[in-house]
Amino acid sequence: MSSSNVIATDQAPAAIGPYSQARVHGGLLYISGQLPIDPSTGKFSSDDPAGQMRQCLANVQAIAEAAGTSMTHCLKTTVLVTDLSRFADINAAYGQMFTAPYPARATYQVVALPLGAQIEVEAVIAII
Repeated sequence: MSSSNVIATDQAPAAIGPYSQARVHGGLLYISGQLPIDPSTGKFSSDDPAGQMRQCLANVQAIAEAAGTSMTHCLKTTVLVTDLSRFADINAAYGQMFTAPYPARATYQVVALPLGAQIEVEAVIAII
């Protein structure tokens, strides 16, 4: 593997702008923010924030697997949400994907996300 590679898979939604689904550099996989788009339909998987979180993480997982790694090697996530009042539900859905030791995480409330999504998740995952 060269020092910098683009990762792309049809098991996650295609980028909706001039960016890559993910890049690998220095043993780390940098995954662009994933929206809750079901790659088989091209539509949001759910109108519920918890359901959207599960789909975002499924997309992150698909990209990780395409890069030859897994969610168990996730080091850091950034979660963007449009309504923190639903944080308990969102956090519970997030917790279904990970086991200890959990990745570091930052969560921010934002005014809006692309395509009207309620959740977006980006990640940094070790390539082991």
